[in-house]
Amino acid sequence: MSNLVRIHHGKGRADRSNPCLGFLASTLSAAVARNGYYIASAWILVERGYGTAGVATFLAIASIVEFIASPLAGVAADRFDRRCLNVTADLSRFAVMLATACALLYMDVFLIICLSAVLFSFCDRVALTSSQSMIPVIADGRDLVASNSAVFFVMQFGNLGAALLAGLLLHERSPALPFTVLAAFFLFSAGCLGSMRLKPVSRDVRIAKISAAQIDLSLRRLIVVYALLYTSAVLVSVMGSSFIFQEQKGTAVDFGYLEAAWSAGSLIGAVILIRIERAMSTHARHLMLLGLTALVLMALTSLRPPWTVILFAVLGFLYNLGRVSVEVTLQSRVSVYLLGRAKGVMHSVAVALGLLVFGIAAAVGDRAFPSTFFFSFGVVLLISILCLNVGAGQPQEKGES
Repeated sequence: MSNLVRIHHGKGRADRSNPCLGFLASTLSAAVARNGYYIASAWILVERGYGTAGVATFLAIASIVEFIASPLAGVAADRFDRRCLNVTADLSRFAVMLATACALLYMDVFLIICLSAVLFSFCDRVALTSSQSMIPVIADGRDLVASNSAVFFVMQFGNLGAALLAGLLLHERSPALPFTVLAAFFLFSAGCLGSMRLKPVSRDVRIAKISAAQIDLSLRRLIVVYALLYTSAVLVSVMGSSFIFQEQKGTAVDFGYLEAAWSAGSLIGAVILIRIERAMSTHARHLMLLGLTALVLMALTSLRPPWTVILFAVLGFLYNLGRVSVEVTLQSRVSVYLLGRAKGVMHSVAVALGLLVFGIAAAVGDRAFPSTFFFSFGVVLLISILCLNVGAGQPQEKGES
């Protein structure tokens, strides 16, 4: 297992702390702004009467752009300086959010938020792909489990801060205020990255694509697991606001508590892999996480607050534990020179599945309760586990690619 979770670059440990601290500070700040953008957009659409269909349409637009941008972002991350790409993307997200804040004062809310989603999502995908592709280089010989856990812990801590901050900014205030405040976090993130001194991974363009040999059966299963985990998080995003507003009869502050519970659970999930990663095989761990996620989603149909808040915390825990595990597995099996493109392929598949969920949510609209969607996807997860278990007796954990 050790050869799966360590990548050695043959460098000393000198000068590691500054790049690491700058990278983590950037991750924290960007997470606050990014999660805050989606929380604010979803709540404003629901509050203005656009309901589940409006939120689903907004997120579907963002996902279509992500689907198109993911492969392009992956290629760019492998061919250009990943730090510079991330800085450019942060500055672009800063500009988009400021423009959105100004336009909301004069134009239709739904139109502006959907237009901003197009620009924001493209920049966001470039930022996330380049940022996460830097993790093995930032780790520089450290255990990948510990390195990824630290990054995702900081990311989820930022998401938690965004949930609490957005809830306060949205409460009986102008919709332009949260976008203005949150945009400043992207500017700070760009500054942190700009101050880093990190050697580029490689500009070697001779490797044109990920070879078919590298996308073996275990990696195809990994892509499916990521897609299912991603879609469960998407479902919470698209249905969470309506779940609170319609079924729970809550306010923006209550919605902030739900998002905060998700993020709080995710904080624990980001670090717990360090304790359990040797307790079971990677494939068995992924199946267990999908199964538990299915059961929690199905339980939402019959429980009321505060139990629902606890269940959302559990969902966040399971999601981030699975996400960290998937990232570590991918980084250990794919060359660092191809990591951007591998992540692009994996995310494109996940977004395609998310788009299917968005399409169903937009078509059904408010004719079905959000908890019905949660229960239905829980059933889908249970069926998927059976499919993923086919042929699982084959060896799952190889050496590094």
